Amino acid sequence: MLDFAIFAVTFVIILVSAVLYLYPASRQASGIPGLTPTEEKDGNLPDIVSRGSLHEFLVSLHEKYGPAASFWFGRRLVVSLGSIDLLKQHINPNRTSDPFETMLKSLLGYQSGLSGDAAESLMRKKVYENGINKALEHNFNLILKLVDELVTKWAAFPESQHTPLCAHLLGLAMKSVTQIAMGDRFQEDHEVIRFRKNHDAVWSEIGKGYLDGSLDKSTTRKKHYEDALSDMETVLKTVARERKGKSFSHLAFIDTLLQGNFTEKQVVEDSMIFTLAGCVITANLCSWAVYFLSTSEEAQEKLFEELSQVLGEDPISLDKIDQLKYCRQVLNETIRVSKLTPIAARLQEVEGKVDQHVIPKETLVIYALGVVLQDNATWTLPYRFDPDRFNEESARRNLAVLGFSGSQECPELRFAYTVAAVLLSTLVRKLKLHQVQSQVVEARYDLVSTPKDDSWITVSRRS
Repeated sequence: MLDFAIFAVTFVIILVSAVLYLYPASRQASGIPGLTPTEEKDGNLPDIVSRGSLHEFLVSLHEKYGPAASFWFGRRLVVSLGSIDLLKQHINPNRTSDPFETMLKSLLGYQSGLSGDAAESLMRKKVYENGINKALEHNFNLILKLVDELVTKWAAFPESQHTPLCAHLLGLAMKSVTQIAMGDRFQEDHEVIRFRKNHDAVWSEIGKGYLDGSLDKSTTRKKHYEDALSDMETVLKTVARERKGKSFSHLAFIDTLLQGNFTEKQVVEDSMIFTLAGCVITANLCSWAVYFLSTSEEAQEKLFEELSQVLGEDPISLDKIDQLKYCRQVLNETIRVSKLTPIAARLQEVEGKVDQHVIPKETLVIYALGVVLQDNATWTLPYRFDPDRFNEESARRNLAVLGFSGSQECPELRFAYTVAAVLLSTLVRKLKLHQVQSQVVEARYDLVSTPKDDSWITVSRRS
C-alpha cells in the first residue's frame, strides 16, 4: 500500500513479531510527552478500546500532548507524530518493502516476500505494480461497462428514491476487482457473491478482531474467519491453475504473476492482497466521493464543466484521466475529509530524531494521518469539503508527504482512483446528486474509514 503506511492494527503485529517486549520501567519516553501505562501488561490498550478506535485515541492524545506524543502498547513505547512538519522530518531508510503488504501478510499468516531480501522485495513490488497497470489497460472497457450499468440503474430510480451508496459501490468495487484480478470466471454473479461473503468475513476480523483481541476469544468467530479465508484461497488456487500457461484476450492481474518466477503459493498470496485491499479502498473512495459531491452543487457543476470540456460526449479513456485536474482535486479532497486511511506506522530501524526529540531504535512510530489531514495549521477550514484547495501546490505536496499521491502512491490506491474517475465522469454528466435532508453520516475508523451506516443520496436527470 502506501510506501510507508501500515494501517490501524499494524502496530499490534510489529510489536509482537518484530521485537521482544520490554517492561515500561525499562525505557523512558526520551522526553516525548505522553501517557503512562494504564495497565502494566496492556499499557494503554484499554484507553484505545474505550475511545472506539486507534484514530480517535490519537486525536485525544495529540490534543492533550501536542504534535509529538507517546503512549504504551503492552510493554513497548510508541511515539505518534501528528503534524506535517514532524512527518517530513521522520526519515526511515527502508524503502524496499511495502509495509501494507507486510501487514496484511502478517495478519493472514503469509510468509512470501517477507524474507528481508531487498532485491527480491523490489522485484516482487515491480511485478505487482506492473500487474495492476496491465490489468487496468486490458480491462478498462470492463470498468466502463460496470459503471454504465450502475449509473443507468440509478437514472431509472424515481427522484425521491434514496440510493444506498455503500451497498451499491461495494458491489461495483467487488465486480471490478474480482474480474480484473482473476478474469472471466467472475462474470458469474454467484461467484462474486461467494467471494464477497468470504471477503467481508475476513476483512471485518482484520479490522477489528485483531486490534482488541476478541477474535482469539471466540472459537465460533475464529472458525468462521478461517473457513472464509480458506475458501478464498481455494478459489484463487483454482483460478491460478486454470489460467497458468494459457493466453486470454483480456489479461488479468493474476496472469502477470503467473508469468513471473513465482510459486503457486506466492501467486495466491499476492492475489489475495490485491483483492482484499483493492475492494475496500475502491468502494470507500467511491462512496465518500459521491457523498461529498452530493453536499456541494458548486463542486458538481465545476466537475461537469471540466468533463464537458475534456471529454465532450465521448466516454472517458484511460489516457484522458490525467487531464481531469478538477476530478483529481475532488478525489484528493475526498481522501482528506474522510481521512480514508487514518493511521500509518513504521518501526524505527535506527535511532532517529524529530525536532528536539530522540526516537530510540526499535520504537514503533505511528503516523497519525487522520490527525494531520484535518490539522488547521496545515489546512484552512479543515472540516470543509473544498476541492479548490488542491489548486495550491503546497496542498498537493502535503498530500504526497502523507503517501496519497506521487511516487509513494500505492498500486491499490491508484486502481481506486481510476475506478472513481470513471464513476464520477459517467455519473456527473448524466445525473445531479442531492443530499438526503437531516442525514448524519459518521465514519467508522478501522483500516479504512467507512460510514458507520449506509449513506444515502437522491438523484435527478440532467436536462
